[in-house]
Amino acid sequence: MKKIILALSFIISSNMISQTNKPNRTNNLNLNTNVSTLSKKEQDKTAIKSMAGIYKVNFDFAETFATDTAYKYHKRYSEWGIEYVFVVEESENKIGLQHLLILNDTIIIKHWRQDWVFENTEVYRYYKDNEWIKQNISEAQIKGTWTQKVYQVDDSPRYESFGTWVHIDSKHFWEGVNDSPLPRREFTKRNDYNVMRRHSRIEILPDGWVLNQDNEKIVRNNGIDKTICWEKGIEKFSKGNYIAEPAKKWWANQTNYWADVRATWDKIYNNYDILKIEKKVNNKMLYETLFEIGDKHCKDKSYNKGEANTEIKNTIISYIKA
Repeated sequence: MKKIILALSFIISSNMISQTNKPNRTNNLNLNTNVSTLSKKEQDKTAIKSMAGIYKVNFDFAETFATDTAYKYHKRYSEWGIEYVFVVEESENKIGLQHLLILNDTIIIKHWRQDWVFENTEVYRYYKDNEWIKQNISEAQIKGTWTQKVYQVDDSPRYESFGTWVHIDSKHFWEGVNDSPLPRREFTKRNDYNVMRRHSRIEILPDGWVLNQDNEKIVRNNGIDKTICWEKGIEKFSKGNYIAEPAKKWWANQTNYWADVRATWDKIYNNYDILKIEKKVNNKMLYETLFEIGDKHCKDKSYNKGEANTEIKNTIISYIKA
């Protein structure tokens, strides 16, 4: 469990990860080949699915500007890891991408998930203190857009925003703005702000993709926001010949369990206009409990869907505030 907590906090160092192969600079979906022959929606879907692959991911963040001259800038953050990203769900108007973190070639950690939904008419807006509020969006606003829904490692909500994919001059990018909880690299270390407003740009590159962020660190109190500083963040996903077979094997063993977790969350999202989640129950965070349940039910090939579903539902409900 200690390795899981370290990994989920992005405390990833070179002695934990042994894969260092040279990157592969070929986009395996050939995004730039005959893309003009596709409809706009199909171009969008091709761009989204091109984020799947095996990557070395570099995380680099630096605080850049504060209006208060007395503000003390925090130390820059720079780490890296190996991630396997794959399409976990696909339909006409939805594409789900699951991320798995690979440590030492063999230790697999379920990481974050991103769902992309076409012309989505409602989003969960983060307020503060682990509370999300459902917001309806007009059809005029969302016409032609894709909503990126980002989930925690336990498939609980994190942040959502919508925007239009742009394909021009061999560039393929999407931009969105949203409020979110503190990032994992800071949520156990800082209490001087309670909301991060992310101005995000995802761009597909020949050797992978990049999430470029301009983030506001905000104190939200009684409906008033105060930005204490801005931050620049770059998450660069570079493709390479990294080993993903252990991750694929792990997911094959766990896939039914996490499909049931997602289904349980979907019912909750449909039923709650305001969703508040406890940080800990019985001194455990939700991801710790769900990971333990998953390991228990996936020890052998006799996965019992009924038993697992009951435990999943009871566990998640226990973390939802009345």
